[in-house]
Amino acid sequence: MRWVGLAGLKTMAWIPVESAVEELMPRLLPVEPCDLTESFDPSVPPRTPQEYLRRVQIEAAQCPDVVVAQIDPKKLKRKQSVNVSLSGCQPAPEGYSPTLQWQQQQVAQFSSVRQSVIRHRSHWKSQQLDSNVTMPKSEDEEGWKKFCLGERLCAEGAVGPATSEGPGIDYVQIGFPPLLSIVSRMNQATVTSVLEYLSNWFGERDFTPELGRWLYALLACLEKPLLPEAHSLIRQLARRCSEVRLLVDSKDDERVPALNLLICLVSRDSEEIEKEEQAAAEKAVTKEDFQGEWTAPALEFTAST
Repeated sequence: MRWVGLAGLKTMAWIPVESAVEELMPRLLPVEPCDLTESFDPSVPPRTPQEYLRRVQIEAAQCPDVVVAQIDPKKLKRKQSVNVSLSGCQPAPEGYSPTLQWQQQQVAQFSSVRQSVIRHRSHWKSQQLDSNVTMPKSEDEEGWKKFCLGERLCAEGAVGPATSEGPGIDYVQIGFPPLLSIVSRMNQATVTSVLEYLSNWFGERDFTPELGRWLYALLACLEKPLLPEAHSLIRQLARRCSEVRLLVDSKDDERVPALNLLICLVSRDSEEIEKEEQAAAEKAVTKEDFQGEWTAPALEFTAST
């Protein structure tokens, strides 16, 4: 039993089939074999109900059981007329939005950083970590939050700048920076997981320089094509950045260019930007206003006032 059609019409007709599965299905409209005259011509319009049903049977028998559509993605791409926006992103307050030139510079610089990560990943992965660096396991959410942001920032009620009573830097308290020797050891599953952990933390707290450095580094480590979960995470990140930007009292706040940068990188990380990445990576972009500076062995993320 199947739907079959003729000249824009559809009907249910009994059609003998060899499939044992279809033979077990109940017949909605049993049709006995038609006793037609020898003058029956299936190429002319039917004159009786029996001739019509017979034509339906003949037409159905000629249809393949499985049909595969041959789709040319290039043709669909040329006809694409809808651009997907960052749904849920809050518009920038007046005076908070960066210029188009600034956005283009940041995207070009970020593309260069991403290409550098890809080219030098093997080298930095082979470098030995310091004795005080112990990377958490991929599934250890709390461990990664403390590793990236520091135990002090992750502690409840921690406010104000970090202080050090003794000599040297206590990275356990202030968090480890996203050194190339660290991020190069993270596979794509770990990069996506840590990005999710930090996005969850950011969803309930304010933006900090420590968080910004790691978010920039993780975005640079994401490989194309992005996994569906990575797409969802970076869109969620952009929405949260736009929400925090609304709460900033002054456009001169150092958080504004940092938040704008993350929103810019996510919103403009489209197919058009992907085509320009290789060319942009070969160009030296003058650092201007706020930028994510690329220095070996550390990936710096700073906001100018």
